[in-house]
Amino acid sequence: MRGRLVWNRVHRVVSYLHSSLWVAPVVAIALIYLLAPFLRMLDAHLDRSINGLGVAGATALFQTVITLTLSFLVFTFGSMLVAIQIAGGQLTPRVIATTLLRDNVVRLSVGLFVFTLLLAVSGLNRLDGRVPYLLTDLTGVLGVACLMVFLFLIDYAARLLRPVSILARVAHQAIAVIESVYPDLAAPDHDERTLLVRKLPAPSRVVAHAGRSSIVLAVDLSTLRAEAQRADGVIALAPQIGDFIAPDEPLFFLYGNAARIDDRLLRSSVAFGDERTMEQDPIFGLRILVDIALKALSPAINDPTTAVIAIDQIHRLLRVAGKRRLHSAEITDRSGRLRLVQRTPDWEDFVLVACAEIRACGASSLQIVRRLRAMIENLLALLPAYRHAPLADERARLDVAIAAAFKMPDELALARIPDVQGLGGSSVRITSPSSP
Repeated sequence: MRGRLVWNRVHRVVSYLHSSLWVAPVVAIALIYLLAPFLRMLDAHLDRSINGLGVAGATALFQTVITLTLSFLVFTFGSMLVAIQIAGGQLTPRVIATTLLRDNVVRLSVGLFVFTLLLAVSGLNRLDGRVPYLLTDLTGVLGVACLMVFLFLIDYAARLLRPVSILARVAHQAIAVIESVYPDLAAPDHDERTLLVRKLPAPSRVVAHAGRSSIVLAVDLSTLRAEAQRADGVIALAPQIGDFIAPDEPLFFLYGNAARIDDRLLRSSVAFGDERTMEQDPIFGLRILVDIALKALSPAINDPTTAVIAIDQIHRLLRVAGKRRLHSAEITDRSGRLRLVQRTPDWEDFVLVACAEIRACGASSLQIVRRLRAMIENLLALLPAYRHAPLADERARLDVAIAAAFKMPDELALARIPDVQGLGGSSVRITSPSSP
């Protein structure tokens, strides 16, 4: 019970640590203090060094490594600040916490620099007429490793900040969340819209949000289902993941004997925050991709090619989402009895977020309208028939937008051609070796 009462706090701390750059340096500092006695004990049993340096040579080595690692740290953090500003301004601020600050290569590189710096300082302080052989050898090896990692980090950071890399990373994370929130594949011959959500009576009790205004980030579904089963009732989460909720707004609707569950336990099963995250929000990754496309289509940037790259990843997400069973609002126990109700985005929500704003902002761009049509037609050919209605509606709206934007007959005909490259690719795909 004690662990459950602090679930949301644990979730908040873990989420914060995952997006914090200072964690790796702090761990490196702790490792130095933990390893220092062990290294001193080993040094007492060594009588020679691999590199054969004397006191003067060891002093020069330690000072050189200290200078190098300090320079690496200053450059790395300075570059990160510039990268965050560029990514937030040209792509979207929402990639900072979800992608840049969670990159383990940058975090581990900084940790290595701090560890080597403190090791070199420790070795320099122990030069009292006798060379600490183990510290000298280890500092030399780590100094060379830091130099190699720094050179790799420059190349890695340059590749990381490319729009195609950021978009691919966001899409990869979003697909993982979609597969976790919707674990079941949709049956190709079964329309999931026929799955009726049972009508619940008036709730026995309503639990209101007691904290400050926040966004719902995640829910401890296993605890809520277990508590509902123990009480032999039904719990319904009022907001959807990603919703903004103000104080005194409904947080839970309790049915039957679930009304006896402690409010503190219920509230502690929901994690809140200041901004949305992708941890349990299946549509937020799609939202980020759309925002990047919209920023690229803005008059200030005017980069439709980046928007086409974003649509490539949006297309990828829709293919994954369209093949999964999206109507999973009802969660049952092992006996099949309803225990928990949680609203999740359905197929119409995915299609609307993916297409509506990009169509509205990019209707006058040949690249955008051709790429959107190629995406829609590919999804119509790939996904089951019960997925087609929202896609057909979007194709009809795209036709109207194209007709309004292009008045010349030849440009209108050109805009109606599907093209996976936006402009310049072939609209005809080879489907089999025997196809023309």
